[in-house]
Amino acid sequence: DRPSSSSPPLTDMAERIGYITRVQSFSACHRLHSPDLSDEENKKVYGKCNNPNGHGHNYKVEVTVRGKIDAETGMVMNLTDLKRCIEDVIMTPLDHKNLDKDVPYFSTVVSTTENLAVYIWDHMVREVPEGLLYEIKIHETDKNIVVYRGE
Repeated sequence: DRPSSSSPPLTDMAERIGYITRVQSFSACHRLHSPDLSDEENKKVYGKCNNPNGHGHNYKVEVTVRGKIDAETGMVMNLTDLKRCIEDVIMTPLDHKNLDKDVPYFSTVVSTTENLAVYIWDHMVREVPEGLLYEIKIHETDKNIVVYRGE
């Protein structure tokens, strides 16, 4: 005889919440420069990142969605759909671009990684199903990481 299971059948379990993260890398250049600061102030605040010719990064972005695990599909969100959203929001407009010159948003917003995370959030939240976007995490370098959760 097999011992009876003390766990309820899966169909009786409370709804489960899952987190899915998709990682994508892209390359872009930018110059940290605020039009609200003098050239001297910009050099003081941003240092070598204020180089008039800019500098580049190989960014790594982690897009995380959070939601109920669908009983029928077993998914929070179809990864194929998340991959398409990332292509549309990150890869097409940002990969191999000069953020300051090629992305209209950054013509008036300093292209810091914090602001890049906000830009990605604001565009991604329109693409994924409502209420699912949880976090944007950007690795600017191995040592510099920015997290934004829409707050």
